[in-house]
Amino acid sequence: MIGAGVRVPGWATWWGREHAGGDVTRAGSTAGQVASISDFGFLSDCHSAALVDLAGSIDWWCVPRFDSPSVLGRLLDPDAGHWSLRPTAQFTSERQYLEDSLVLRTVFHTATGDVAVTDALALAPGARGHDIGLASPHVLLRRVEGLTGLVSMASELAPRMEYGRTEPRLSLLEGGVRADGGPVRLIFTGDVELTCSEGGVVDGTFSVAAGETVDLRLSYQASYGPRPAPPGEPSVEDTLAGWRSWSALHRTYDGPFAEEVRRSALVLQGLTFGPSGAVLAAATTSLPERLGGELNFDYRYAWLRDLSLTIRALWLAACPDEPARFFDWLSRSAGNVRDELIQIMYGLEGERDLSEHVLENLSGFRGSAPVRVGNAAWDQKQLDVLGEVLDAVHLLRHQLGELSGPTRQLLVALADRAVHGWQEPDAGMWEARDRQRHYVSSKVLCWVALDRAIKLAPMLAAEGKVDSWATARDEVRAAVLDRAWSERSGAYAGAFASDELDASVLMLPLVGFLPASDPRMRATIDAVEQRLGSNGLVRRWADDPSGFLLATYWLVECLALAGESERAETWFATATSHANDLGLLAEVADLTTGELLGNYPQAFSHVGLINAAWRLGQPAASDPLT
Repeated sequence: MIGAGVRVPGWATWWGREHAGGDVTRAGSTAGQVASISDFGFLSDCHSAALVDLAGSIDWWCVPRFDSPSVLGRLLDPDAGHWSLRPTAQFTSERQYLEDSLVLRTVFHTATGDVAVTDALALAPGARGHDIGLASPHVLLRRVEGLTGLVSMASELAPRMEYGRTEPRLSLLEGGVRADGGPVRLIFTGDVELTCSEGGVVDGTFSVAAGETVDLRLSYQASYGPRPAPPGEPSVEDTLAGWRSWSALHRTYDGPFAEEVRRSALVLQGLTFGPSGAVLAAATTSLPERLGGELNFDYRYAWLRDLSLTIRALWLAACPDEPARFFDWLSRSAGNVRDELIQIMYGLEGERDLSEHVLENLSGFRGSAPVRVGNAAWDQKQLDVLGEVLDAVHLLRHQLGELSGPTRQLLVALADRAVHGWQEPDAGMWEARDRQRHYVSSKVLCWVALDRAIKLAPMLAAEGKVDSWATARDEVRAAVLDRAWSERSGAYAGAFASDELDASVLMLPLVGFLPASDPRMRATIDAVEQRLGSNGLVRRWADDPSGFLLATYWLVECLALAGESERAETWFATATSHANDLGLLAEVADLTTGELLGNYPQAFSHVGLINAAWRLGQPAASDPLT
């Protein structure tokens, strides 16, 4: 098996760190020990996400949807809300996901004993298999188990609604506390004595002996409207069983790096909004690509740019039901586009207007402002989406069955748009905000749109358009081969009439535009490796300050297609070594320190891992999915 003998450094099951009890500061602090992005574990109920650090603090929870305002937001500002649960004395910690789940278990070691905290976002009671994300009780579950000795624990809950703008009113209830602020009500319950401070903080201190268990829960409710009848009592056990039932349906992948692929598939499922099937780019907003920089954007939406690669990854690591649902979401979201350009991204339920604004009240992750909500790229012109959509349909052609009339009309309109639009400049897949250019990746994906439409013509009932599509496809190919090549760079450049190298040209072999063995393509692959590669990562362009993990995995695939399996495996191992102890990846990594940066966990990075791992197990120059 290719890759079976490659050790991936840093992919440890357990990992520990010392903490000074009672004096740990985290993301957003200006002094003391500040969390790194990789310190956080990822919890999901396929409706919302929470991030919990090594010291037992949940510093991010947006509820009831991934893109809702946060109620716990210390990730982006020290005063934006948190829920800390940890020993009162000095401790070390280590953690792991319970097998085949997104249920996280952290073990704290102290001088007086050991204790385990199990964290989960509850799944709907009894939900199993493909139905685990259809509904959610919106409950954070935290279970404390005494392992040895006697450990004193402290719980500190400081909810702050609407991205930290609202300090809630706290009310003591029988067995708990209610927090009301704006449109949100939180109910905190547990078998511990709780006190409320004037600063909007709920404190609880308790001791746990070996064999004892304490359950705590934080439940979301809307402030107004009828209270829905609870479907049952959510529990850690039932949530774990739900995740394992999903994983049991998705163990078909048996290629290289199977453990990493299965973990990445779980992450992608955790980033899927259950009711619609939309896959988010990431669970966070405004985690910086560079500390102190301004490249901080909201990724809690679904990009069509990611569509074909995500569907390929879900196809390889899961069963076809997940990608089929994703495409169903797309066709509903797009509506009737006729011959205009389809929108490049949508909200979780197909929302179109994702207007961007800055949250001035938040200081940003480790002082990296601005913090943005919404994403101005929603109304950019990006021609690559035409090919990404049609490539996804082509990949799923045997699972989709007979297409509906509106879906056929949508796909034909996209192909027709490529006929007339491929000659236009656009913002490109990196979403340039300065000006439009003739990006090579956009032209090539217009070629993909036309190529796949021709192959799908019988399904689209569009045989009469094949000649015009074929003519345009040949025109695109000729233009790219002529105008994208840079004699000065000795490679295909990122844009027409440019000498600037860009990692996006690695897409050419991956979509079947050129074989990796083509002399000019091979020279381009080598140029990207040598000139954009740095410390085992690939930059998007020459002055990119960070290594882009997806581009690194693209290089792995290109090298594998070129028959360079040993080099491909080396790049794969180095890229994957940047995953944290839980196997989670952000968007980029610092080229000097290796620190993960950017929104997290990043779907595109995990998609890249899955596709690259699969490619390492295939014969060179083979791609049965194109």
